[in-house]
Amino acid sequence: MPKIINILLILVSSLTINCASKLPQGFVYVADEIPSIELEMRYFGTNNFVGAKVDGYEAEKCILSIAATNALRKVQEELRTKGLGIKIYDAYRPQRAVDHFRRWARNLKDTLNKQQFYPDVAKKDLFKLEYIATKSRHSSGSTVDITIIDLTTKEELDMGSSYDFFGKISWVNYKGLTAKQLENRQLLQRMMLKHGFRNYPQEWWHFTLRGEPFKNQYFDFPIQ
Repeated sequence: MPKIINILLILVSSLTINCASKLPQGFVYVADEIPSIELEMRYFGTNNFVGAKVDGYEAEKCILSIAATNALRKVQEELRTKGLGIKIYDAYRPQRAVDHFRRWARNLKDTLNKQQFYPDVAKKDLFKLEYIATKSRHSSGSTVDITIIDLTTKEELDMGSSYDFFGKISWVNYKGLTAKQLENRQLLQRMMLKHGFRNYPQEWWHFTLRGEPFKNQYFDFPIQ
């Protein structure tokens, strides 16, 4: 009898894990669909403007809507013909993570990573300048933060500023860059716009799928 009970407990535990990791209909794990893609999920670690792991990021996994993933696959396929590929920094973002950003932004004493991510912006102005908001397109599941890498070396192309740098140098149309930096940015913009994404003018890395399937829906399931 004890053996039977143990077997039942294992089965129940397995079912619980499977249910917990099941995604809502219309979402997929991007790496399952595009195995060649590189991931560096910044909010799962501490290399981000908060300087800490962010609420809702329980695994270093990347989730997007099926529609956004299919469009991103086309970008990856075209870049691979040039010896290049995509690296993703962030994709679907739970609402609880956005709430974490809001709490952090209100704590004006916490400036741990100011020099790296917002050296020329006062923390009290992050809301006014729209670097922090109460809602994020990421939470709708079809917005992605990416860059381009060399597939051989895995090194990122020089885009003129680092990911999540708050400042005009990160604006898509910023001109004070080298010719190579401008070329790299233009390549990223061209590839993403060609395959159905629109950009966010203040962040060269930020793209949202046109006709996104869950527009104005803000999900809060954790990334597991």
